[in-house]
Amino acid sequence: MARDDNRRGGRDRDETPEFADRLVAINRVSKTVKGGKRFGFAALVVVGDQKGRVGFGKGKAKEVPEAIRKATEQAKRQMVRVPLREGRTLHHDVEGRHGAGKVVMRTAPTGTGIIAGGPMRAVFEMLGVQDVVAKSIGSQNPYNMIRATIDGLKKEASPRMVAQRRGKKVGDILKKDDAPAAAADADA
Repeated sequence: MARDDNRRGGRDRDETPEFADRLVAINRVSKTVKGGKRFGFAALVVVGDQKGRVGFGKGKAKEVPEAIRKATEQAKRQMVRVPLREGRTLHHDVEGRHGAGKVVMRTAPTGTGIIAGGPMRAVFEMLGVQDVVAKSIGSQNPYNMIRATIDGLKKEASPRMVAQRRGKKVGDILKKDDAPAAAADADA
């Protein structure tokens, strides 16, 4: 019986090796009952493939490993795809909000690295972003910070997505951004 469980556990790991996960927060909670206190644990986990997909989940259980397992499963079910420029940074600056949590994320040149704090850093690392500057304003609650970060990332749009929505070509979208700069160079 034990050998069968080991085989099954090994097979599960082989099926999804593309996902990396990061434990962001673990919280011990207690419930006072007639005989004393009962402890439980709540875990917050971020999961991603480091190629543009990321998700987060929370799990509660009496034991820490079980809470982490539940959170990881939920995170895998709630993954979102985010378009990345050159697979390393965001296409444009974006803000995300959730409750009292507000985050500002800015695109960055090559070599900048991930300049972000705590839970936001975990999201960017699991997403596969290599260069980004981010700031959390407002709530310091890790749950709200992650939700605000994911909210902002959902607003991210690539030139291809914008062109498709407007019914134009990608070249037309990118030329318009460069046209004012070219006109300013001609005047100088």
